[in-house]
Amino acid sequence: MFLWNVIIIAAWHVAVFLACVKIHTSFFDAAKPRYLPKHWEKGGRWYRDKLKIQLWKDKLPQHIGKGGFSKAHLTDVSIEYLDEFIMETCRGEWMHFTNCLCAIVMLVVNSLGIGLVFAFLILLGNLPFAVIQRYNRFRLQVLKKRRIRELRAGNPVATEAVTA
Repeated sequence: MFLWNVIIIAAWHVAVFLACVKIHTSFFDAAKPRYLPKHWEKGGRWYRDKLKIQLWKDKLPQHIGKGGFSKAHLTDVSIEYLDEFIMETCRGEWMHFTNCLCAIVMLVVNSLGIGLVFAFLILLGNLPFAVIQRYNRFRLQVLKKRRIRELRAGNPVATEAVTA
């Protein structure tokens, strides 16, 4: 039973990852309702104030695909780069939240106790990463607005170091 659960979870996660890579980038548009800030998130402050995300987010591992984005620092502050980075946060959030749906499958195909254990592990392995993607997106959007203001004011060079 343990092995079958692991196989189901692995297959689900691989399928979601492959879909995530193949889906057109327009699907991950930050202006779509699913990616927009919710009122209760207060522009990301809820994650900082309630979850203390700044204390633990950099301690979690990250996956950086070929040519991907590191959450540790930005390598560019152009509007195009920030737009692409923001899109990648939507992609990561979608992937991790979609993986969370596998928890429902575990509850359906297992007895309650075993289903709860596997569902908990799936949520533990995905929810923190989805939350980090949302939090970072809010911060990147603030940075993008600041860069647009700087460019309109005639200041094409960043004036300070940037970290996500």
